[in-house]
Amino acid sequence: MDLRDLQYFEVIAELEHLGRAAERLHRTQPALTSCVRRLEEACGAALFEKTGRGITLTTAGHALLKWAQRTRFDVESARREIGDIGRGLKGTISVGIVPTAAQFLLPPAARELMVEAPGITLRTTVGLGDILTPLLRAGDIDLMVGTEGIKEPGFTSQFLAEDLIVVAANSTHEIFGKRKPTLKDLRGYRWVLQPPGAPTRDWLDQTFDRHHQPRPIVQVESTMLLMLPSLINETGLLSFISRLHLQEGRSGAALREVQIKNTTMRRRMVVTYRESGYVSPAAQRLIGLLAKHATTTLR
Repeated sequence: MDLRDLQYFEVIAELEHLGRAAERLHRTQPALTSCVRRLEEACGAALFEKTGRGITLTTAGHALLKWAQRTRFDVESARREIGDIGRGLKGTISVGIVPTAAQFLLPPAARELMVEAPGITLRTTVGLGDILTPLLRAGDIDLMVGTEGIKEPGFTSQFLAEDLIVVAANSTHEIFGKRKPTLKDLRGYRWVLQPPGAPTRDWLDQTFDRHHQPRPIVQVESTMLLMLPSLINETGLLSFISRLHLQEGRSGAALREVQIKNTTMRRRMVVTYRESGYVSPAAQRLIGLLAKHATTTLR
């Protein structure tokens, strides 16, 4: 099989339309039709079937797509590894990272990395796992720093540290006037939380369910985790955030933990990468620095 045919095949599979694929690839539609025909002859099976005005992958097509992507990753890894021979800590590292790690782990790790290797270029994408995981699968990022690895073959995760998620409020909140607040005491207050489906939100909701208490009354929902401390501080709402935000000077807001039994969520912070992919010396060094700062920050 020709590598270029496999590259074209990936685009056709993504767009599910020969005409749109031809536009993106700056090739004629007959040229892409010939590409598909060559691959089908090599595989001995049909790769696409017509559906309305487009096309979709057959079972054989899905199998080839998996191997086409793996071949592309291997070729890119080989190119990068050969290019890195003798270069040392140089090159570009593409990192996908969740907001908490981006705020508290990446800056000190990046600072040290830039001192050791001024020629490094660092490209970051900040987002939640549902955004970052497809990017890692597609090879658009080299590393994913998050709270969950990818639990499927072909990926490996390295544990960094444990992050604690706690109930938090403005330091002047009336809840702190209660001698020993309980889960039941939280019923009368409103919250700012992530939408349902976010791991921390689901964990908190299920905690209330297990203790036969009504779920939190959510007045503000936000996917912008970096703005939660400010929202808590300004609105007086309760929230459920990393304990890191409560450390003095960390978030710029005067927040305190509402210490209530059974409301501390423990989550693992990990860095994930493709098992068979090439991890450059610079990326390996960044992983080491992230682990170093995770052990001192997330404690």
